[in-house]
Amino acid sequence: MGYIMGTLFHANQRAVVETVRAAAVKSAGLLVSEMISRGGQTLNAGECTVLVVDDEPNIVEVVGAYLRRELYTVVTASDGEEALRMINEHAPDLIVLDVMLPKLDGLEVCRRVRTSSNTPIIMLTARGEETDKLVGLGIGADDYITKPFSPRELVARIKAVLRRSQVAAPLEPGSDETLRFPSLKINPRTRSVETDKGQVELTAKEFDLLFFLASHAHEVFTRTQLLDQVWDYSYYGDTSTVTVHIRRLREKIEPDPMRPKYIKTVWGVGYKFEK
Repeated sequence: MGYIMGTLFHANQRAVVETVRAAAVKSAGLLVSEMISRGGQTLNAGECTVLVVDDEPNIVEVVGAYLRRELYTVVTASDGEEALRMINEHAPDLIVLDVMLPKLDGLEVCRRVRTSSNTPIIMLTARGEETDKLVGLGIGADDYITKPFSPRELVARIKAVLRRSQVAAPLEPGSDETLRFPSLKINPRTRSVETDKGQVELTAKEFDLLFFLASHAHEVFTRTQLLDQVWDYSYYGDTSTVTVHIRRLREKIEPDPMRPKYIKTVWGVGYKFEK
């Protein structure tokens, strides 16, 4: 694919890879301070597996080295078919997935994963490929990052997505019960959502967004405010992520997505949740 990841892939790219690898080895015995939770058990980053899927070897090598330095277990794949095999074999906690892949593209891999799993997915997209980004978010990707990118930024996003997906959503002060609305229940402890039609499968970010809005019923939030509150870091003003997630939430929880009952648009401002 020939993409270049910023200054890392100039003439000194091999030296950078070796430096990062050495740092990873040096830190292998250190305990990671940032802890995450899954099913009530406390885990550190060394117990989390990240699958990196890209057909560009330099990208896979550098991203893998940065992740290993943070004590993540890293598995890799170079095409879509291999990615599906690695998912079945290793059950990764998060997938970094390039859109442009041989044999089976990243969008189709994402679609297939979403038929049976809510494993967080971060898509890698080419700069300017707005359609790929929106399609990826529309079929269930949790996040995206545009090439060329900083590996440090990618690692920060991986940590943020894992933290959100594996830590139970915080309850509002004084609240320890399921949020209940007409025909809708939101359980922050089990991260489950139920409508009159039964359980609703949400991705990690979809649940976080719904829970945040429902916990602040009737309050109006701009898209930028929702990015700051739900995504944990700056999207540099790109609010299309919020728009796509709102649309997906409406499709899943609203009796009539075209005439939403819960998630209302406040024209010219943003969104609010109505009880």
